[in-house]
Amino acid sequence: MTARGSRSGKVASALALLALLPCAAFADDGIASPLPGAVAGDAARGRAIVANRQLGLCLLCHTGPIPEERFQGNLAPDLQGAGQRWTAAQLRLRIVDASQVNPATIMPAYYKTGGLTRVAASYKDKTILTAQQIEDVVAWLQTLKEPAS
Repeated sequence: MTARGSRSGKVASALALLALLPCAAFADDGIASPLPGAVAGDAARGRAIVANRQLGLCLLCHTGPIPEERFQGNLAPDLQGAGQRWTAAQLRLRIVDASQVNPATIMPAYYKTGGLTRVAASYKDKTILTAQQIEDVVAWLQTLKEPAS
């Protein structure tokens, strides 16, 4: 695929996502503003969401600076340093729907309800995380400025 084809594909994907999030402002590589209905994120709540093994399951694939949680994953990037590697807009897009950045990702779309396959009936038309929970996770990830050691 040419660079132009890749760019137009990303634009089309962003427009499709924009239809789901009509109040969200998209930057070139992220969602620039908080999700509709959410207020500024709370980093402490975000850390709790990431650590919660029943809610987001983040630590199934990611390792993060949460020493009290054992058996963290190593399939995805270490969360330490996430706030240094990515902007809030980039993090927000990756959590909302990581396939917009990497079509081959295994990361679930935490704020997407359309175009999904093999969804349990109890989760049909529901997001995994709320808009506010996503903003809280973004707020916590933005505090992680030191690279992983």
